[in-house]
Amino acid sequence: MQLTYWTEHAWLNGVVEPGVAIDTAGGRITGVRTGVDAPPPGAVALRGFTLPGLANAHSHAFHRALRGTVQVGSGTFWTWREIMYSIAAELDPDTYYALARAVYAEMALAGVTCVGEFHYLHHGPGGTPYDDPNAMGEALIAAAGEAGIRITLLDTAYFSSGFGAPPDRHQVRFADAGPDAWAERADALKDRDHVRIGAAIHSVRAVPPAGIARAAEWAAARRAPLHVHLSEQPAENEACLKAHGRTPTRLLADHGALGPRTSAVHATHLTGADIRLLGDSGTVVCMCPTTERDLADGIGPAREVQLAGSPLSLGSDSHAVIDLLEEARAMELDERLRTRTRGHWTAAQLLRAATADGHASLGWADAGQLETGALADFTTVALDSVRTAGTLPRLAAETAVYAATAADVRHTVVGGRHIVRDGIHQLVPDVPAAMGAAVARLRRS
Repeated sequence: MQLTYWTEHAWLNGVVEPGVAIDTAGGRITGVRTGVDAPPPGAVALRGFTLPGLANAHSHAFHRALRGTVQVGSGTFWTWREIMYSIAAELDPDTYYALARAVYAEMALAGVTCVGEFHYLHHGPGGTPYDDPNAMGEALIAAAGEAGIRITLLDTAYFSSGFGAPPDRHQVRFADAGPDAWAERADALKDRDHVRIGAAIHSVRAVPPAGIARAAEWAAARRAPLHVHLSEQPAENEACLKAHGRTPTRLLADHGALGPRTSAVHATHLTGADIRLLGDSGTVVCMCPTTERDLADGIGPAREVQLAGSPLSLGSDSHAVIDLLEEARAMELDERLRTRTRGHWTAAQLLRAATADGHASLGWADAGQLETGALADFTTVALDSVRTAGTLPRLAAETAVYAATAADVRHTVVGGRHIVRDGIHQLVPDVPAAMGAAVARLRRS
């Protein structure tokens, strides 16, 4: 199907261009024409600021059910984790599909065209595999398809409750029998039109060195993305030093798990040597600022790792909010608080983390740009909302990063298909009702 979208303003090669026509066919951009002052006959008009689709590089879909409950009272990451386990215990393939469909539809409403799902809830109650050992992963893949977005399913290796200890009763649903059992199950998952399959190492506390090496080998053989939770908590670093005599970053490096196809998520508590290991290897660092501050984890050294050589991506992780514009803004503003200086990244650099670099970290290097041959994935932010009205169009990138929110997304196009039109999801017409029903079903369980 051939279709032309006319954009009032578009983000092309780091510049805001007025009047751009984007021709699409077969799910890709077939032409980009500037200086088009009005919508051509038959074109779909996208009024506002159109930029490449946003990549949510780190998601745990079922955590969305925690929103508004884990914000009550005080506590730490570790107390939050106990509540998270209680939600995980209630999910099966059907309820997970319903919840994830609503979550991914919420992402589409927020301008997200691709999600990296860090998937570790594999098995049934008590750790018993489903008849299809990948039933839970396939539920997530189906949910993304129904919501109209792309997914990289990062099938997660998980074997231990902590540095050799067996999984506890909460974690048996996450754990495979060992590295080879995990690899055999993951091998059954296949790429398809809207899907890429990658691997994840849950953490150095949940995956021993042999498992780290096996996951790295598996990802390398498939040339697939490899993601890992890294140094999210000081306690993890301390336990790793005690168990292995080295930091988590050093442990990953020593077992072949760092490199350009690897994304280290959080990377909050790093040493200078850790930063150099990540940067020298070209390992991507995925920052999740809204989760990191919600859980009081700390402010990671994003600027330092980028200067050392690590590209940056962004994720909404626990989905305290789903808003990649807020994640981009938060990364800069958190750095300002940490350093008491302004202007660590330009709006263009922050948008790149949210688009091209995020997509590349998920195995979609042909997305994240508005150019001929790229996947026809883009989103439009309103420039006439109460938050964005009155700003200069030539500063639309700054407006998007520093003023707009997910509520200002008006259109989302994935593979040339108009998924969100004028703020309404075309496949899941009542996303709030779908979300409410899915979460209520879990709370009644």
